[in-house]
Parts: sequence; C-alpha cells; structure tokens
Amino acid sequence: MHKIAIFARETVNYQLKKMDSNTILLILACSATAHLMVSATTGIFARHKVQYLCLTWVNGIFGFVLAGVTFISKQIAEGEPGIMHPAMIMPLLCGVYLQSIFPLSIPMPGFLQVKRMVKYARPVIALIAVYSAARLMGSKIVIMHTFNEVIQNLLSSDVLLRILTLAITIYYIVNIFLLPRRLVHKTDIPSYQIGYCLALGFSVVFFTTVSIVYNPTALMIYVIIFTLLNMYLAFRTLEEMAIHLPQPALIEVEEAPTEDIVEKAEKEDFNEANLLRFKRIEFWMQNHKEEWTDNTFGRDRLCEAVGYNRHLILQCVRSQGYNNVHDYINRYRIEELKFLITKERISALGEVVDAGFGTIQTARSCFLKMEGITLDDYWNQKKKRE
Repeated sequence: MHKIAIFARETVNYQLKKMDSNTILLILACSATAHLMVSATTGIFARHKVQYLCLTWVNGIFGFVLAGVTFISKQIAEGEPGIMHPAMIMPLLCGVYLQSIFPLSIPMPGFLQVKRMVKYARPVIALIAVYSAARLMGSKIVIMHTFNEVIQNLLSSDVLLRILTLAITIYYIVNIFLLPRRLVHKTDIPSYQIGYCLALGFSVVFFTTVSIVYNPTALMIYVIIFTLLNMYLAFRTLEEMAIHLPQPALIEVEEAPTEDIVEKAEKEDFNEANLLRFKRIEFWMQNHKEEWTDNTFGRDRLCEAVGYNRHLILQCVRSQGYNNVHDYINRYRIEELKFLITKERISALGEVVDAGFGTIQTARSCFLKMEGITLDDYWNQKKKRE
C-alpha cells in the first residue's frame, strides 16, 4: 500500500509538471486574442480619452508577446530551465513593471507622463542592459535545479544578476500593493479598481513563484488568471463609459394609434408594429402620471393597464432602445425628478418619492445610470444657479 501511495503521488506530481503542448498553445492563443481584442476596443476610445491610452498599448504589448510565445509552446511543455532561469525572471520583471503602472492610467492619466514612466523604468532598463552586455562578453547561463546549487553558485555574476532582478521585481510588486493607497486619494475611484489592484498583486506573487521554480501547469494557470483580470478591468472600464451613452428620448404622443392600425402594421412591417405599440404605451404613460409616480408601480401594472403581456411590452421598449421595462418606467421618473428639482417643488433629496422612487438609494443609482452624473451633483448644480 505504501508503494502504491508513493507511485500515485509521483504520478500526480509528474502530471502537474507536464502539460500537453497543444493545451499550452490553446491557452496562449486565447490569452493573446483576448488581450489584442481589449487593446483594439480600448484603442478606439483612447483616440478621444487619454485615460485609455495606457490600457490600450499595455494590453497590446501583452497580446503580441503572448502571440509570439505560442511558437515555443512545445519548449514550454517539455523544457526544464531550472531555478531562476533568465528566460523566466526577465519577462517577469518587465511584466510586473507594466502591471504596476497601467491601472493608474484610468483615474490619473497625468500620472503616466513619458518622462515619469522612463524614470520609473530605469532599474529595468539598466538591468537588461547589464545582463545583455555580460552575455555578449561571454558570460554563460548557470543552470541550477536545486537550491543547494543556487548557494554553491551564489557568487557567480549570472546568479547575482538574477537575484538583483528578483529584488527589483519585489520593489514593483510592493508598488502594486500600494496602488490602492494612491487610488483612494481620488474620491471618485470605484471600489472595483481597488479590488483589481489587490488581486493583481497576489497574482504577480504567484507568477514570481512560478518564475523561480518552473512549472508549466502553474504557468498556464497564471496566464489564465492574468487574462481574466485584465479582461475584467477592461470590461468594467467600458461599463463606466456606457453610462455616458445617450439615453432614448421620450416621445410626445398626441393620439394613441388604434389596435386596428397596429394589427395591420404587424402583417406588413414588424418594426412598425413595435413602434405603434410603443406609442400606445407612451400615450398611456404621459396621461397617467399619478400611476407611475406611485413607487409600487411596475411592469405587471403597466401590462394590465395597456393590455399587453410581458413579452410584448419588453419587445416594444427594447425596439426603441430601452434595456428593459423597469428602465423605461424609471426614465419617466428621472425626468419627473429633474422637473421637481428645477422648479423647486422639493426641498430635499429625501422627497424623491414624489417622483415615484421608493428610496433615495434607488433614485441615486438610476440617476447615475441614465444621466451620467450623480443625483447629488445635479442637485448641487441647480442650487448654485439659484
């Protein structure tokens, strides 16, 4: 039994160390594609907003590097570079440097000036230059497979440079963990960016461990985590931008189309039928303000009032650019709330129930989503003009 347990443990350890080259190729290709897509998408926005420029080019670098690494997927699967091999710790140093700067580009674009970034990169540039010069002068790479061998070769210039590389890497890792402290000085920083920085720091610590003691399976796990983190940051950033997209305009309907006209349009033009139904809904909303200013009014009551089922109402409002029925109803409530504030019909934000919102928290959330600014900022702007 003891021999069987030892054999099973050795088999598991072997499987953890070895990974099929095709699997590695697939992971690297998917990661490269994801980073290049993120780079291309944010690049469009970077033409108009400098905040997304660093996010664009750093993801582009990661994407092209990962695409290039796919050509050595077999070597990654079968290679045994040993402890602290330069092929692992040099990319580690460059990667950690890039990851320690680009989260700052979104909240503080002025922080990442070229001069400042070059100054911050001096240790990386100097170390790569020294290591390259040493290699050109004939310095040989020391292959070490145990930590005893590291101690035996500790005075070797090659090993000393590797240790210095790890020391500089730790400096950048510490800066990654300090990013949240820098971010909190900005009051408008969303919590997801702080959480991203902490997750990024722990993932880089994992990458450092893998770079010291090579393991292809662990390396691919890091690539997956690294890719998911960068995609998360990119998509949350784009979500912030989506808030500022223009909302559908409310349509003034003087007379509701009859059901006969709607039924006739449905046989000829599906889109026209949706528009006509939507106009019937709009007409009802514009003439029954007392209904939707009641905070208990929702989708089901609207269905009952206009005589359409849930599916048909959803189909109508989406055909005109609304995400769902709740957003459509809240669009009316937001406009009513803006009217009440402008006309000084309410004296405090706590009176948002007059516009149909059940709580101030709901009103704030909807206002930010639909207007692109906070309700408190809108309130203060109106008060300053008085």
